[in-house]
Amino acid sequence: MAASSSPSRARTTVAVEDYLEKIEQLIQRKGYARVVDIAAGLKISQASVTAMVQRLDAEGFIKYEKYRGMVLTSTGLEVARRIAHRHQLLTDFLRAIGVSDEKVIYDDVEGMEHHISPETFKAIETLTRYLEKTPSLMLKLKGG
Repeated sequence: MAASSSPSRARTTVAVEDYLEKIEQLIQRKGYARVVDIAAGLKISQASVTAMVQRLDAEGFIKYEKYRGMVLTSTGLEVARRIAHRHQLLTDFLRAIGVSDEKVIYDDVEGMEHHISPETFKAIETLTRYLEKTPSLMLKLKGG
């Protein structure tokens, strides 16, 4: 799957999105992302990560130099940030409607974040922002 020239229209798979999200998280937290750290974070083999990192490099999502590490390209960064925003918004939404178990929230968000349509995401975003501005309604939703 080739990346298009427009970052916001880059075609991605669930796996590509997971990798880019993890790479961005590592760079933000540690200042760099290494194959070993990605493998540990995604709980997969270093060989699988190396293959995907090479693919991401070939598709223009990252710049990778063996033994030196990687950086996200502007396209890769745009996708990673879009996924991070989607992840955070869905987390906020589940908390706003009264889901309190963090493991449930994490698992549900991981299941939803790659499979939600832009239209549904926009509706959830609008509702979440409204709920955040209306604490009394949030309290009612949470059964309080």
